[in-house]
Amino acid sequence: MPMQESGEMYLETIYILSLKSPHVRSVDVGEYMGYSKPSVSRAIGLLKRDGLVQTDEFGYLKLTPAGEEQARGIYERHTVLTKLFINLGVDEKTAADDACRIEHYISEQTFNAIKTHMVKYTEGK
Repeated sequence: MPMQESGEMYLETIYILSLKSPHVRSVDVGEYMGYSKPSVSRAIGLLKRDGLVQTDEFGYLKLTPAGEEQARGIYERHTVLTKLFINLGVDEKTAADDACRIEHYISEQTFNAIKTHMVKYTEGK
């Protein structure tokens, strides 16, 4: 069953925060996303239940291998789409915002075609 957009957003956020620090807490996720503690707690609980996130003995969040794989894919879609939109002349903030919305709905086939296009026509410029 495909994950809902909100679950993907939490995974991506944990991934982004973990690139900046090895210690990611639920409160960090809430601050980054602008969500309340109860909302974050519920979402993290669902991600744990699905085997995508775990907590260590200190309460820090860690993506499981399956969670990290999924989060990397979401983040890749975000970054590739953002670059595409910027290359088309969209300002950086709008490009990132639009990529964030589209990344959750784009098919793998279309995304792979965009990646191929980006490598072929824009990389190295």
